[in-house]
Amino acid sequence: MPTPLFDYRKYWAECFGPAPELPISRAEMDALGWDSCDIIIVTGDAYVDHPSFGMAVIGRVLEAQGFRVGIIAQPDWDSAEPFKALGRPNLFFGVAAGNMDSMINRYTADRKRRNDDAYTPGDAAGRRPDRAVIVYSQRVREAYRDVPLVIGSIEASLRRIAHYDYWSDKVRRSILLDSRADLLLYGNAERAIVDVAQRLAAGEPIHKIRDLRGTAFVCKRVPEGWREVDSTSIDVVGPVQAHPDPYAMTQGAECASDEVAVQVGADVVRVLDTVDDARPAVVRIPAYEAVRDDPALYAHASRILHKETNPHNARPLVQAHGDREVWLNAPPLPLTTEELDWVFELPYTRLPHSTYGEARIPAYEMIRHSVNIMRGCFGGCTFCSITEHEGRIIQNRSEDSILREVEKIRDTSPAFTGVISDLGGPTANMWRLACKSPEIEAKCRKLSCVFPGICKNLNTDQKPLVELYRKARELPGIKKVLIASGLRYDIAVETPEYVEELVTHHVGGYLKIAPEHTEEGPLSKMMKPGIGTYDRFKAMFDKYSQAAGKKQYLIPYFIAAHPGTSDRDMMNLALWLKRNGFRADQVQTFYPSPMATATAMYHSGKNPLKKITRDGDSLPTVKGLSQRRLHKAFLRYHDPDNWPDLRRALKKLGRSDLIGNGKMHLVPPRQPGKRHPVVEAGTQPFATQHNGLPRTPQARRRRTPRK
Repeated sequence: MPTPLFDYRKYWAECFGPAPELPISRAEMDALGWDSCDIIIVTGDAYVDHPSFGMAVIGRVLEAQGFRVGIIAQPDWDSAEPFKALGRPNLFFGVAAGNMDSMINRYTADRKRRNDDAYTPGDAAGRRPDRAVIVYSQRVREAYRDVPLVIGSIEASLRRIAHYDYWSDKVRRSILLDSRADLLLYGNAERAIVDVAQRLAAGEPIHKIRDLRGTAFVCKRVPEGWREVDSTSIDVVGPVQAHPDPYAMTQGAECASDEVAVQVGADVVRVLDTVDDARPAVVRIPAYEAVRDDPALYAHASRILHKETNPHNARPLVQAHGDREVWLNAPPLPLTTEELDWVFELPYTRLPHSTYGEARIPAYEMIRHSVNIMRGCFGGCTFCSITEHEGRIIQNRSEDSILREVEKIRDTSPAFTGVISDLGGPTANMWRLACKSPEIEAKCRKLSCVFPGICKNLNTDQKPLVELYRKARELPGIKKVLIASGLRYDIAVETPEYVEELVTHHVGGYLKIAPEHTEEGPLSKMMKPGIGTYDRFKAMFDKYSQAAGKKQYLIPYFIAAHPGTSDRDMMNLALWLKRNGFRADQVQTFYPSPMATATAMYHSGKNPLKKITRDGDSLPTVKGLSQRRLHKAFLRYHDPDNWPDLRRALKKLGRSDLIGNGKMHLVPPRQPGKRHPVVEAGTQPFATQHNGLPRTPQARRRRTPRK
């Protein structure tokens, strides 16, 4: 077992004690009595000392180990001078893009430049560069060439191997090579960053640190003592043939294990994946040059990577880039409840740095009175980055720690009005949910515990969460506790008492949930439940709202142009929206984020949820701008600006019967005159805004999970 985060021997600089704020200038360092920083973190976000902001968490965790940590926030990247503001660090530079991927932060799904940045004072755009990790790393190398450089954050995490880049429409090599970093930390990196700092402080060279979980690095060759396993030998890319396949997806709602399907005569039997070789195995995935030139191999590499995400059975991966190798160690082990409590109860001020004065930072304002109760997600949605970043094993805070944070907000926040804006995380209702069997969990390679149905080994009892909600809202001085994180309604319906508690006490009139689509084709590629599950939840929602004497509404999110979606699928979704009286004010098309399974579908036209074959069916993908706009138009079928495109599409689909002025029609036959606009009957407006990434207490502001 790894050393608990709070049991490391403290570095000598512990004598300085915790800083009121981590310094961002030499003047602040002087006031603290520091002659230098041990570690300097460069980030693309404004510095907010709150546990929802990655640089604050990493900074405070390192400070608690006794290190002096400085922050360079949103530096001018035109030269290396701003990167010298705090001097030369004694141990290393840590570089992060911020809570969001810099490209998603700066561009819409249509590749248009955004006019704002929620992580910048004044919501000002343009305070971070494109591909911030690469740019910042290059400037750090210019400023101090020989100082060890460690990169992290969601941007680095999702680019750790060769990856499809939506903005340049090509496969790019691992970010390790372009940044020239010594080490990449992926996922929630508290344990890895502490180990790196402790070992560097003990005098170990950075190039010798090669055994840490959750890290990636560049090397010249595979070290001696390792047994290479070619990924194409265990998941052949070619015609469909019987062969050993330890990655086979189960058809039912059961866990997948390390067993292999083997052809024996006319029968298929299952045996354990064992090799008579005592050496540890590393899986070689196709080289950068191969996946760059062959979409089928790209989809195969994506499939292998996602099957090697369970920290209890994942093997290291290696991928050649020219004459160099990019090595990925196994994912980090989840933090224990005691460790997660410790991380969240470090001495954060929960405020933006004082130098920002009264400047408004929208991302902070959205989460300053929210409490993160857990990490991870076992949903496995293919468009989501949570599993690649935080893992699918839920990491839980204790009830006492959560309630203490609620009390701290009540007692210390100058703007607190008695309302906790959220008790949640990547999902609202996965707190304390886990596999019933640690032995089964350690062997499982299934990508989702809830698709195609809820796994029989998953504990779905949400009664402990009901008790947490009740205790939080009963605290003195707490008027209301809202639940704003994304809700897994397919799990919620398994505990009616949870739905009753949620609807009766924790909904502020509207509850946002994400069925994403109504049609089986796209839903199966998203790994989302059918619309019937939504109907079941809606019936419960309406029942308990009526019993509470409240008028409350569900706000469903839908996504346009997801891989696997046809024009007819979008037409059927539009008809469902009209039948149910919904009019979407804001919608967004699928956004291909690096390394997501759905992005591999988008780029390759293959389905990595199944064995990749060159002669298999191609997956419909929506790439052309006109078709992406059409899919978006179906979600806004009520907007007259979309009617010409929809009329053309309906005629092409052979559904001219949907053009007319009746309630059964989708669009009218003519455009409205200026003096006589068309007003559709029987609909209610609702706002949806969804970009294909996880909705967490923070994701609504940053669109990707932190760190």
